[in-house]
Order: sequence, then C-alpha cells, then structure tokens
Amino acid sequence: MSQISENNSSKQRPAVITLTDKAVERVKYLIEKRDKPCAGIKVGVKSGGCSGLAYTFEYANEKSAFDEEINEKGVTIFIDPKAVLYLVGTTLDYIDEKIKSGFVFVNPNEKGSCGCGKSFNV
Repeated sequence: MSQISENNSSKQRPAVITLTDKAVERVKYLIEKRDKPCAGIKVGVKSGGCSGLAYTFEYANEKSAFDEEINEKGVTIFIDPKAVLYLVGTTLDYIDEKIKSGFVFVNPNEKGSCGCGKSFNV
C-alpha cells in the first residue's frame, strides 16, 4: 500500500502585495497628513478604463469583514476580497519624477494595459 501524498501545507501562497521602501514612505506620509485617523490604505480593482480593469486606492477608516490585511514595514494595507486573485504577487511602488509622480502597480498577472497606464487586463 502506498502513501498518497504528504500534506502540502508547507507551500505558501505568494504575498498579495509587497511594498517598496518608497511606497511605504509615501503611504506613511499620506496617513500622517490626513485630517482624520485611518486604519490604513485599501487597495482594490474595479471595472473600467480602456483595458477593462482599474486599480482603486483609498483611505480605509476600518477593516471590512472580508478584507485581507497586510502589515508591512509599519504600513497596513487592506485588500478588497474581490481583488485578491488579480493582485497576487503585485509590488506597489511610488515614483517621483520631474513630470510625473504617483503609485505604480507592478503586477505579474497583467496581460496588457492601456497607453496611459490607468487600466489593465488579465
């Protein structure tokens, strides 16, 4: 009689989102400058844009019941449960260049994006 398989619980799913040091610094700055306290930042995905999906990024006053919570480098990020499968493995970065600054999602699940970078498809 052979053993079917060992428990695969040692396999870990990749993090939904990781943050670069620049992104952490900017999120901390935004939270500190906000007029009222907040629990963190909420990230999600919604339908829209030329490519079909767009990222959402907003203050979170509290964790919603099914949000995935990520605590990284002193920053709390809440992930909308409907967005988790679209975001697994994503890195959140912040760029500050001469003519443009903002958060950038480096998402390995993207199959394409629009020219302006505001939307994507998987």
